[in-house]
Amino acid sequence: MTKEPFEEMYSDLVRRTKLRLLRMHYESKVGHIGGNLSCLDILMALHHRVMQPEDTFLLSKGHAAGALYSTLWSKGILSDLDLKSFHSEGSHLSGHPAPNWISEIPFATGSLGHGLSLAAGMAHGRKLRGIPGKVYCVLSDGEMQEGSTWEAIHYANHQKLNHLTLLVDKNGLQGFGSTQEVAGLDRITEKLRSFGLAVIEIDGHNADDIIAACKSIICGPVAIVANTRKGCGVSFMENQMEWHYLPMSEAQYHQACDEVGRS
Repeated sequence: MTKEPFEEMYSDLVRRTKLRLLRMHYESKVGHIGGNLSCLDILMALHHRVMQPEDTFLLSKGHAAGALYSTLWSKGILSDLDLKSFHSEGSHLSGHPAPNWISEIPFATGSLGHGLSLAAGMAHGRKLRGIPGKVYCVLSDGEMQEGSTWEAIHYANHQKLNHLTLLVDKNGLQGFGSTQEVAGLDRITEKLRSFGLAVIEIDGHNADDIIAACKSIICGPVAIVANTRKGCGVSFMENQMEWHYLPMSEAQYHQACDEVGRS
């Protein structure tokens, strides 16, 4: 089936943004590429096809800062010159998002387990003040091992924070192995439901699934469990724990760009 022109334009934009992400990480000799590629489709769908001007986005999995910076580049908010400074001394584009220089990054995040608490507080503030707009928060599945995350989930459900949508980037890997090996993390969907949240499970690399889940009209805070692949789109990175850390060699960079460019 032939894609509609708008869908083709969006697919091309996502492809170009992935290539820009790879280039930024290669030029900076910085790792964390695998986790960036697992959530980039989510960030792109949110910023281009879901969020409205009154909405707020919070990246709790701060080590995926490159995905956020690349997405903001795709929106014209950051420039090529900005991305060239990624991870350099004195740059705003640090390895984890730093606040207070653009409105699109309201908090410093990356000390995993804190982002959802901040997002819940923002959503509650909007509810109390009658301010329109939603708060979207992207977490790693490793963050579901943090007690503070579950405190925030309990709080969000108790306060009926209809403005809040949390999206779990469930790629199954973290710094020292699989989430199952490290802390027996399974049945995330069931656990979220047991805390009273409405839960939708989706393919985290399918834009239509992401958009439909985010636009579902459900009373109360919504949790979207997005099944993803670490290093998505690059054969030698996919589902490989070491790409939580490694930078790319020149040969790996060219192979990665070739594979993404043909996707």
